[in-house]
Amino acid sequence: MKMIRLFCIALLCCPAAPATFTYAQAATQAVPGDTYNHLMTAMEKEITGAADAMPADKYNFAPTQGEFKGVRTFGQQVKHLAESNYDFFDGWNIPGAVKEADIEKLTSKADIMKALKDSYTFAHSALSTITAANAFTIEGSGEHQYTRGGLAAFCIAHSMDHYGQMVVYLRMNGIVPPASRQGGM
Repeated sequence: MKMIRLFCIALLCCPAAPATFTYAQAATQAVPGDTYNHLMTAMEKEITGAADAMPADKYNFAPTQGEFKGVRTFGQQVKHLAESNYDFFDGWNIPGAVKEADIEKLTSKADIMKALKDSYTFAHSALSTITAANAFTIEGSGEHQYTRGGLAAFCIAHSMDHYGQMVVYLRMNGIVPPASRQGGM
């Protein structure tokens, strides 16, 4: 009886061994930058979809009723995201950085949309530099020290925060965000 039990346990464990090896092998080959880029791509689609859905004549819209005193306009939200995508990775020596002042000057929807898309291209370039060896490298100085992985995660979370605000602005203007439409994004 003991032999049968041991044999059954051995049979049950054997198929798991190749799967465990394959998983462990894949995990060591995974590049953290790929994971961050995948998450950023999802946010980028929602953000650019929302930014594109707002008509150009509504880019100056900001809520006025309720507790919205002093909030950014829709266009300012989009510009802020573009600026932030550069700011988060400042100092990483990624080519193509744009100055905040250059984005602040933009007024047309087309120019703001281009700046937003370009900022995501830049952010993806930065995220692609994150490896298993440098993901926990400290960036910044003083009170503003972060790991590369932490900064990447915060950049993605920042996009999520502003996406939520953009959705409110869209809905206040009778526009269903593309990600919420039938079939979504």
